[in-house]
Amino acid sequence: MTGPGGIAVPDDDGLLASLRYLFADIIGDEDDGPPLLPDACPEHLGPVVSDAIQLLTTYQSASYASLYIDRLKRFVGRRGVDDTLLADIARLMAQRMAYEDAIRIAQLKLGEVNEAGGALAARSADDVKKFRLDELIDALPAIVADPVLGALDRLGWLRKNVSIRFSANNRFSVRRLRIEAGLKRWRLFSVRYAKERIWVERWLHMIDRSLTKQPAAAMAIIETATMIQGYGDPYRQGIADWHVIIDALAKPVFDGTLALPDLAGAIAEARAAIMPDPRQSSLKRKIAEIRARVPQA
Repeated sequence: MTGPGGIAVPDDDGLLASLRYLFADIIGDEDDGPPLLPDACPEHLGPVVSDAIQLLTTYQSASYASLYIDRLKRFVGRRGVDDTLLADIARLMAQRMAYEDAIRIAQLKLGEVNEAGGALAARSADDVKKFRLDELIDALPAIVADPVLGALDRLGWLRKNVSIRFSANNRFSVRRLRIEAGLKRWRLFSVRYAKERIWVERWLHMIDRSLTKQPAAAMAIIETATMIQGYGDPYRQGIADWHVIIDALAKPVFDGTLALPDLAGAIAEARAAIMPDPRQSSLKRKIAEIRARVPQA
């Protein structure tokens, strides 16, 4: 399914599932507790999925963990999805759904305090993280974020780096961490969450298309999730590079407009050409070389 500007968006089933769990989380519908493992889930995969459920319940809520299970069920027992493929989907999807934002970093820092039993002397050193200004604004709902982002864009400040200190060295700092971590309730209203939801659904959609159109490339598609990590400039670079590879190689192959028999090899070759360059010159040049080698009809 394609939205404005040719950007693929989740199909109706994926979007409805995301919205269903979003509203469950907003209204606090947690009566059923954390979700259970899918019935057909291989026994050896149990610990991976159980860890993911615990992670996502802590990260957001039981409803959010249920969304994870709902997404995973699309591939449990599916033909062509062996245990290795399913394990990688389960592991990488959990990592991407627990994306790093300021709220998450506050949660982790606060977790250090709890593990230390609240003893100030046992707490770790301060962590100073660099975020992009637009990334911090993306943590707000669109109705608030959009005009602010527009103003920052006009000033040329969108990519400006901002350092934030996450400290647990005194009671005031711990109190601030608790306030920041408590903002997770509002995360699902944010611009960032909307973008992450669309990305995960598109990633799953590309895995699905690969299993149908070119099964040998499915693992390569799954592993593209590792391109996107962290926060700040590296995160934005990873997202941009991912979309270039998917839009220029994977999607045309699945659409039948690019006769590329070894998509997995092409993705590996393109990823090897990635440089920390906002213009993506090396990556785009390599993709052009790959496409130029394809025999013309």
